[in-house]
Amino acid sequence: MEIHEKIKEIEAKISESLKNVKLSKHLQEIKMKFLGKTGEISELMKGMREVPPEKKREVGQLLNDFRTRTEKQFDELNAKLKEKELEARYAAETIDVTMPAKKAESGSFHPNTLIRNELVSIFSGMGFEVFEGPEIENDYYNFTALNTPKDHPARDMQDTFYLAPDLLLRTQTSAGQIRVMENKKPPIKILSPGKVYRSDDDATHSPMFSQMEGLVVDKGITLCDLKGMLDEFARKVFGEGVKTRLRPSYFPFTEPSVEVDVSCFECGGKGCRLCKGTGWIEVLGAGMVNRRVLEGCGVDPDVYSGFAFGMGIERIAMLKYGINNMKLLFEGDTRFLKQFKD
Repeated sequence: MEIHEKIKEIEAKISESLKNVKLSKHLQEIKMKFLGKTGEISELMKGMREVPPEKKREVGQLLNDFRTRTEKQFDELNAKLKEKELEARYAAETIDVTMPAKKAESGSFHPNTLIRNELVSIFSGMGFEVFEGPEIENDYYNFTALNTPKDHPARDMQDTFYLAPDLLLRTQTSAGQIRVMENKKPPIKILSPGKVYRSDDDATHSPMFSQMEGLVVDKGITLCDLKGMLDEFARKVFGEGVKTRLRPSYFPFTEPSVEVDVSCFECGGKGCRLCKGTGWIEVLGAGMVNRRVLEGCGVDPDVYSGFAFGMGIERIAMLKYGINNMKLLFEGDTRFLKQFKD
């Protein structure tokens, strides 16, 4: 009678435990509680050793039937729960093949990177090597060695970011020219791209922007060589038929110095909003390397001559892609950036 009562008691516990079971993993936990090695039914069967010999057969049969019945109950319920879980999974993973497919967006290079890569490719094809100087420069390389007078406005605090009396964020990649000429004998043909910094901020200027400087030093280099190289640059970047013109200008490190214009690639030189009705667009500054700069770097100006040019990468990007505000290049707006593809 005691065994019967215990069996009924355990059955009641099992029935109560199974009332709110929704997941098969919870069912397994309950099963182990009753049928595991230390479960209540297993413990009950261990009590067989205390049953009198004449009752062992009867009690053993009773307990085996109970265990078998309970295992079947758990197995049947487990099968039902597994089936429901599978149906729920199928429902959750159902794909409506009539719905439009999700578009996989592809990334693209930043306009600055596109222009930089294009320029490096163009000038590399003309024999230029790439040199990247440090962004933190000293006064000598950024100004003095480039023949910039002590009282030149570019040295003023309001135009230049100084880190210390003699250290600053470079205002031009021209400083790379000096480093190359000091350490390499002519012939020299280098391209120096990189970030530069100036205290300037409006729709067409930024405190940080990118420049690309070019330098050629060899025997017999003339302004005609500069003009021919710039003609090739203009055709490759802005299209066939684009011409260049040189206008007199002034830079401390070149003499003579020129501003370089290209014929308007939008209107073909007829005059439009882009070229402000002139038919020409200013793109860069250039000139023949000043004798004093060559001498300061240990290059004999009576034997060697050279030309240098420098352009703003953002300016070239704005002209080529029709961007009217320089700040768009720095905002990281994906709606703007995804318009540009290589």
